[in-house]
Amino acid sequence: MAEMATPIRRIHLINFSRKLTVNTVFFLIPLYFLKIGLNGWQIGFIVSLYGLAPLLFSFPTGWINDRFSIIRIIQGALAALSLLFLLIGWTANFYLLAIIFLLLGMANNALDVSLNSLYYKDETDMDLNKKYSLLAFWLALGTATGTFLGGVLTHYYDFRVMFFTYSVFLLIVLFAVKNIGQEIFFAVPLKEYRLNLFNKKTILFAVMIFILTLHWGAEGTVYSPFLREFFGLNNLQVSLYISLPLFALALSSFFIGLVKYNDLKNKKFFLSAMFLSGIGHIFMVNNNVYLSFFFRVIHEIGDGFLGALVVLYISRLFEKRSIGGSSGVLLATMTLGHMVGALIFSPLGQNIGLQYPFLISGSLLVLNTGFAYFVFKKVQY
Repeated sequence: MAEMATPIRRIHLINFSRKLTVNTVFFLIPLYFLKIGLNGWQIGFIVSLYGLAPLLFSFPTGWINDRFSIIRIIQGALAALSLLFLLIGWTANFYLLAIIFLLLGMANNALDVSLNSLYYKDETDMDLNKKYSLLAFWLALGTATGTFLGGVLTHYYDFRVMFFTYSVFLLIVLFAVKNIGQEIFFAVPLKEYRLNLFNKKTILFAVMIFILTLHWGAEGTVYSPFLREFFGLNNLQVSLYISLPLFALALSSFFIGLVKYNDLKNKKFFLSAMFLSGIGHIFMVNNNVYLSFFFRVIHEIGDGFLGALVVLYISRLFEKRSIGGSSGVLLATMTLGHMVGALIFSPLGQNIGLQYPFLISGSLLVLNTGFAYFVFKKVQY
């Protein structure tokens, strides 16, 4: 186990910076892929490869976090992301892009797991709602800021300028956060992870968040093409449509921290947020861009509540000594939902209609509200 006095502000800075760069690519990269001539299947395959890396490396990374190193992994992953962003802008080859996105997924996953491990293990005396709402807020704010900035860069310049800008930015962040904290490690037996993961409470939660994250696959493959085709938006308008609701996501994450931790209230927030997220996803599919935008804001408000509460529940599922590896498996479960969603929704959208991935994934979110209600009735988190 690692015990440390963690400078939480530095974690927020890295999370903000990581999301600013990586999630810009997540939302806007389909436009780049279409521009260089890739088809729906190829886009879905590359995005799913990005999701494959966390499936393979989330637990090993978390295990290393618990026993050997967190800070070195964070530093190495930031350097790798910087290099990979630079490479993306210099190739249009499908096979090379597939390899790059596999490596990009590995680097981002290493940051995701390691930063979460630092945060979960931190002993700062703070209300749980406030602590995890801040984590979700800075992640969401980075996504919103980056998507807006990416739209500006690709509209007035091009994708290559955006990739280069983000590469340099991550190098600056790397040198700015060289000292993150002091670490002391203890051995955690593999049996402890097995007991953490193979029980009713964890398995039901894992199924619930897997269904929740299926809609990420639609957002990462057909979201921007949908906006381009249905409403005729240019790159800047697409980024505005996507990024402005993400600021609502950040604010709703922050709102959770204004409500003192209470288990019953949190469950009500969680169920309401899941339902709102699904309804917003479904009804953003209509012919009026302003009405579509309104429902997109509704979706992101729901996702903001969920983002804060999911990490809060994970923090309560496991002991700090083994939470790195155990939470890594749940992160892999969420990534699996993203990957499966990408493989299903990208070809579905390209072959049948770009609106159907949102209608289907939104309906699954609404149905998942009922499943979450059942889970909360069965077990105590």
